[in-house]
Amino acid sequence: MFKTAKGRAIETAVMSQRTFTPALGRLGLTRLYDSVVALTRERLWRSLVAMHVAPRPDDTIVDVGCGTGSQVALLHRLEPRARIIGVDPDPETLALARRKTGADGVAPQWRLGMGDALVELLGPGSADTAVSSLVLHQCPLPMKRSILTSMHAVLRPSGKLVVADYGLQRTTLMRLAFRTVQLADGLQDTQPNADGVLPRLMSEAGFRGVREAEVIPTLTGSISIYVASRG
Repeated sequence: MFKTAKGRAIETAVMSQRTFTPALGRLGLTRLYDSVVALTRERLWRSLVAMHVAPRPDDTIVDVGCGTGSQVALLHRLEPRARIIGVDPDPETLALARRKTGADGVAPQWRLGMGDALVELLGPGSADTAVSSLVLHQCPLPMKRSILTSMHAVLRPSGKLVVADYGLQRTTLMRLAFRTVQLADGLQDTQPNADGVLPRLMSEAGFRGVREAEVIPTLTGSISIYVASRG
């Protein structure tokens, strides 16, 4: 059955308002998230994300789907004078995130909301950098598009996008490893990532110079770091 454009818009709006995949996917073990994500060589890829973000004192950085706040905390430690905003739809994970960051410099801010509603939450053209880590692979394809479009809209001209997520699974070993993620988050939502869809979706959302800057093999599949500019 084919949906009309209006039907697809309504479907996306309903997803935005009512649904999200929690940390650790359908397993619903949010409080164990930090322990499990450590198996993904988290310290390495989060450090690489921070390197590509390269926070500056006057930057406004938004972490979309910030989860328990690990990336926000790292960026805050690197540049405590930057304004860093964590956005997540799950109040439980935001409560965990608040405990990770102190009040040195400009304290991180937290917003309860979906990643496709950044303009409503923060205003258009309000951020220098948009970051996202291990979020898009959990989302249905229309929501992947909506989040990337929202990230584009919240950035200032020449703003920067940095995304760490499961990307193209190039080898048999990585495809097998990625099955553990697909068990937790569902085949339908995760397979487009494994097939390498993210760079195309970023370009379609309006980003320029999209490139896969890093590929990190892990026990759960390879994690790619993508960088792009708003243009």
